[in-house]
Amino acid sequence: MALSTSAPGKAILFGEHAVVYGKPAIAVPLTQMRAHAEFQESGSPLTIIAEDIDRPPIRWRRSEAASSDPLARITELVMAHCGASTADGEIRLRSDIPIASGLGSGAAISAALARAIAAALDCDLPLRQLNALVFEVEKLHHGTPSGIDNTVVVYEKPVYFVKGQPLEFLRLRDSLQLVLADTGVSALTRETVAHVRELAKRNPHETAVIFGKIGSIAARARRCIETGERAQLGNLMTENQALLRALGVSSAELDTLIAAAMSAGARGAKLSGGGRGGFIIALVDAASSSAVCSSLLAA
Repeated sequence: MALSTSAPGKAILFGEHAVVYGKPAIAVPLTQMRAHAEFQESGSPLTIIAEDIDRPPIRWRRSEAASSDPLARITELVMAHCGASTADGEIRLRSDIPIASGLGSGAAISAALARAIAAALDCDLPLRQLNALVFEVEKLHHGTPSGIDNTVVVYEKPVYFVKGQPLEFLRLRDSLQLVLADTGVSALTRETVAHVRELAKRNPHETAVIFGKIGSIAARARRCIETGERAQLGNLMTENQALLRALGVSSAELDTLIAAAMSAGARGAKLSGGGRGGFIIALVDAASSSAVCSSLLAA
């Protein structure tokens, strides 16, 4: 038996960091970027080969892995869900999603692997349960995750997300054209989340005001998305970026790319994800897309 599973990356359009503190955020799946798991039946104990996911080529066996390893954790969780104590076979993991860049690579790898293990065990793994399992692994990646990454990755739909509240999927009146640009700088979301947490402890009033403004922007952005007000949506992206900069999660590289996108005609631009590196997203249209791409490459 052989089978393949996958899961997409994600981009946060509005609300990163504030979402951890109960404010709304908007995120979309990046279906062109995916993590893949390919299972092949064999007579040997379950082995996971993850050659291109920023770790040395290894053969990983469940009995030998530390529980702090995200691959080990998702395997244990799926095994428990399926009521299985052992499994045979080989799973090869590969990913198109850059690591430590704010695009949900950890959640996507966990989801793809979980789906492959469940399928190999002929075990039903509903989306709601898969989402809960991947969220547990996200705690290893991010410390105090909001749950937005795993939700978008598992359901593969745009979401309006508020921590602890019922899930709401977004209906886009018109398609949105986004350009993503990579700073080339890796930055762990766990570290930027910890930075914001410390900032909130030192300056609780000031950070609460910023979180409130970010949440308000996300709520207004939802209305723009559902009514097709692209110009205002771009302005809100720029406002959101200014507040993220005030939280100290932007960087010179991010600011350079954002300025390049705006100077070439983007409607709005901001970092996406944890910040301090990773990607920016720029809202463009058919008339500005080519110029924005050229400007970003030049920068």
